[in-house]
Amino acid sequence: NFYQAREYGITRGAYHYFIPGISAEQQAQNYINTVTLENGDLPPVLDIEVTGNLDAEQLRKEALSWLQIIENKYNITPILYTNYKFKKEYLNTQDFKRYPYWIAHYYVDTLQYSGEWKFWQHTDRGKINGIKGYVDLNIFNGSMYKLQQLTLTDKKK
Repeated sequence: NFYQAREYGITRGAYHYFIPGISAEQQAQNYINTVTLENGDLPPVLDIEVTGNLDAEQLRKEALSWLQIIENKYNITPILYTNYKFKKEYLNTQDFKRYPYWIAHYYVDTLQYSGEWKFWQHTDRGKINGIKGYVDLNIFNGSMYKLQQLTLTDKKK
């Protein structure tokens, strides 16, 4: 799907599901070794939803480490993906405010988050012609021009 999305004019991206307890450096290197991003792709996305055995301070330190390694590699600010409650409880510090926020907040008609956000994943039960089963559906908080400004370019790589 990743490679065919481009052929159909769909802005694509790749996320990393963060696993607490595995070093941020190792996880970032895995992302770098696995994902080939091109012009027009979304910045790397850090999907962080669980704490594992880490306390809030350790979790923030590891998440920031991953984000900084990835930002240095791709020369673009990564996106932070998590649900509202997790962001509020663990990632609501000044350090995380500069990362575009992709909020996962399902099954509501309107978003109740009062901060800035770039994407809202509003369901995991969407249907799209040509795809069997359910898919996640998202809304971008801006224009097509703003979405294109967020993507990778030669200057950002």
